[in-house]
Formats: sequence, structure tokens, C-alpha cells
Amino acid sequence: MFDVAGLRVMRAIAEQGSFTAAANSLGYTQPAISQMVRRLEQRTGTALVERSGRTVRLTEAGSLLADRAADILDRIEKAQAEVSAIAGLQAGRVRLMAFPSSSATLVPRALARLRASHPAVTVQFSEAEPPESLAALRSGEVDLAVAFSYEGNDPGRGVDDLSGLDVFDVLTDPVMLVLPKDHELGAQDAVNLADLEAEQWIAGCPRCRGHLLTLAHKAGFDPEVAFETEDYVAVLGLVAAGLGVALVPHLILTTVSHPDVVVRPVVPPSRRVVQVITTPDLRRVPAVAAALDALSSSAAELRGNPCDHQACEEIEGDQAS
Repeated sequence: MFDVAGLRVMRAIAEQGSFTAAANSLGYTQPAISQMVRRLEQRTGTALVERSGRTVRLTEAGSLLADRAADILDRIEKAQAEVSAIAGLQAGRVRLMAFPSSSATLVPRALARLRASHPAVTVQFSEAEPPESLAALRSGEVDLAVAFSYEGNDPGRGVDDLSGLDVFDVLTDPVMLVLPKDHELGAQDAVNLADLEAEQWIAGCPRCRGHLLTLAHKAGFDPEVAFETEDYVAVLGLVAAGLGVALVPHLILTTVSHPDVVVRPVVPPSRRVVQVITTPDLRRVPAVAAALDALSSSAAELRGNPCDHQACEEIEGDQAS
């Protein structure tokens, strides 16, 4: 029913006492002011001003509208200032959800980078494996999901449809074999997976366990999974105690180690891809774009190469435009 211009006109008439003075204060012509008042009177179905020569008096309805207009316009101006602050990264919030092992590697680097470049942007961080984080992104609970997939599998493990999402592959992470230090195969430069048929295995998250089963089946055997834990410190402890062997992503081994294990490449080689996922609309939000840039740049540092990935190129293109 009301528009901002009309509310400004009513406030100006109340303050200035005439159409001419209100027009001068707002930079309008006097006929334009008269037209806006008539439009408001048509919309409200009642007279808002009483004309008396060159002066006007507000009716009861007009006075009420002018009083309310002052409060409404103040709120609008504050909202405009807050939105401008968000658009200029003087404020803003990013809701980030990432898989647990990235919380000790990629995510801390990225959040430190984001804080240094945009200290006014706040981050709400939570942990979840990719199926849950993608569901949270779809439902609007988070703005960015840091996920991973193994080669040949999509991040949603076939459960989640990725259509309509922006998916950026930021890091390729080799999967390594972890053996007890005195294991006879530890002397080899690389270990053929088929040679581990008789071993007991320690598996991680459901997706990681599924990856182990897939690799083992391709190598011609069904692995005996003796223990399951998503805590990679525990995984290394179990391996060190001689209770089994495990496949562990290299990224994790940059922050977690154990003196009584050896790490070897596995044959055939296996890799997982670390991905940052958002929606096209959220990607246009300045704080989200800044967080995506920080994650991509930090991933480039971890892999030891310049930020030359498609994600970085697209982000830089957005910023340039």
C-alpha cells in the first residue's frame, strides 16, 4: 500500500508545512508532491491533508501516517546502512560446515586468512561428513560445505543430487597405507593392495569404509574390518599396536603422526578430492565469496602450488567484475 517515496513526502509535509517547502526539501516539483499525496489518499481511501491556500494541514490520518513514516524511514535507513556494510565486507556472517579431518588442516588456515583480510566478517563453524553437510546446505542451514569424494564417486555418495550447486575441487589428496613399524611390507617403497588380503583393517567414516571395500574388491578380496573409528589419532594408535592396517588420506598425516607406524603409497594409487560447495546465489554474497576465496587459496598453499585451479580463476573473475 505504501512506498518509501510517499512516506518521505508525508514526513516532509509534516515538517515543512506546505507542498512547496516539502518539494524543495526533497528535490521534487510541487506538482509531483501533489500527485504522490493523491496516490496515497487513493490507496488509503481517506484524506490525508487539508489544503488552505498555500499551506496545508494534515488530517488525523495524515498525522498518524507522518508519525509512523518517521519511524519506518529510520528503520529503512538503518537497514540500508547494514546491508551496505555487508556488501562492503564491513560486516557479514558465513556459516561453514566441514568434514572433521579438514578441521585440523584446511579450515584453520582459511579462517585465519579470512580474519586477516576481513576482520569484521564472523564465521559460524560446525563439523559433519559430506552427506550431512550437503543436506544442511540444501536446507539453508549453512552457506558453505567443505566435503570430499573419492575418485569415481560424487560428494553426495549417490544420495544427494548436486544439480544447481557450485562445486569447486580445491585439493587432490593421495590416500596412503599405514602399517605397524615392524611390518614386513614396510620395507617396500610402495605396497600392492592385493598383498594385504590376509590383514585385518581399521576403517574410518562410512564413506572411507566404503572406499576401502571398493578398492579391496577390485584387488580381489573382501577386507576383514576389525575396528572402526573416525578419530585418526586412534587409527594410528591401533595400527601402532599391531591390531591392523589402514588407509589414511595424506592431508591428515600432515598433522597426525605416530613413531611406531610407517606410511607407504598404495598400488594401485588412490586419491580423494576435497571440495568446497555452495549455491550460485550464496556465492554472490560478499562474505561467502571471501570465505570461498580463503578456502581455495589455503588449499593451494597445502598442495604447494599457485592458486591456479578453476575455482580460484572463477573467484578472481568475480572479484574483477
